[in-house]
Amino acid sequence: MRDNGFAGRITVVDADPHTPYERPPLSKEYLSDRRLREIVAETEYRRLDIELRVGVGVRRLRPSDRRIDTSDGEELVADRVLLTTGVAARRLDVPGAALGNILTLRDAADAAALSARLRAGGPLVVVGGGFVGLEVAAAAVDRGIDVTVVELGELPLLAAVGPEIARRICPAHGTGVRILTRRTVDAFAGSRAVESVRLSTGERLDAATVVVGCGVVPNDGLARQAGVACADGITVDDLGRSSDPWIWAAGDIAAHVNPHLGHRGRIEHWDVARRHGAAVGASMAGNATVNREIPYFWSHQYQHTLQMYGRGRPGDRVIVRDSTTEPGFVAFWVRDGRVAAAAALDEPRDVRSAKILAENRIEVPDETLRFAGTDLRRLVRQLRSPDTRRDIDVTG
Repeated sequence: MRDNGFAGRITVVDADPHTPYERPPLSKEYLSDRRLREIVAETEYRRLDIELRVGVGVRRLRPSDRRIDTSDGEELVADRVLLTTGVAARRLDVPGAALGNILTLRDAADAAALSARLRAGGPLVVVGGGFVGLEVAAAAVDRGIDVTVVELGELPLLAAVGPEIARRICPAHGTGVRILTRRTVDAFAGSRAVESVRLSTGERLDAATVVVGCGVVPNDGLARQAGVACADGITVDDLGRSSDPWIWAAGDIAAHVNPHLGHRGRIEHWDVARRHGAAVGASMAGNATVNREIPYFWSHQYQHTLQMYGRGRPGDRVIVRDSTTEPGFVAFWVRDGRVAAAAALDEPRDVRSAKILAENRIEVPDETLRFAGTDLRRLVRQLRSPDTRRDIDVTG
């Protein structure tokens, strides 16, 4: 908003007591070094004349008189409100779910609690084979802890990357992690803290700590209380405006239409939240801006890094190009004859070129994509976008 000329008062209210920090490292580096990565240095808030109020929640939004009731009893008056409340971890509704040492991972307090439990040792049971669950499993195995991942689907990461890529990523966990698929948790057992986990198959797993990573739910309570339209998040237009012109939303909480997604929905990725927040901030300042960037995410597991641009859809043709270094690969999702998404394991240079093919929906022969000898960087220099008829910018 400041970059786009807004000179009025800006107040950031956050119930978390820390200066706003990046969330992805909480399941990665933070578990080792316990350092929070601030999104913006605290000195920047002062330089930009932004009032930062941490440790203060919001109890209610009052669109009728444009006021906000805070948890410390104050009233704030605002011409516009931006909700970036994100998501909360989904919890299991099974017997024993209130026992101690059953953790989720969404904020710094959760990560600190998990770090302490990892120092105490295992065994650890991770419920849910998504990115957070597998990253936690990798961090625990690196500490010599016995880890079991319990996953409902046929494979971990199936919903995120599809079966072809999920099958390639799972072996990276080797023998250090036991992965049990097609199972759910029926109950937790223990006196005060969890001691075991009973599965739908009747199996019992010993557990000193359990991490539940079974998805998230949008923190849309304030919006619903204010009468704003919500459907798996706060429904917003291309600029970030909700059904009430006083209330805007950005990031994980915002259900918006990304041109690369093909439908309205929330995108729970740090990079998307950063770009969407910047676009909505510009729009709120009077410079109408639409986030058209292709969705991007990454995951660190052991010494491996997975990166993906765009999202695959049912019916896409998946073409995988093997790397000269196992288990690396580059994968392409081809839709209507054009590259629509791309992912790579341990191939940072090639995935940047693959991104350009995906965001420009370039038509490339299957054999060219599959051939390990294809120089993707040279390819994007040579090809011209059939949609825009312009040279493709490969400088990024």
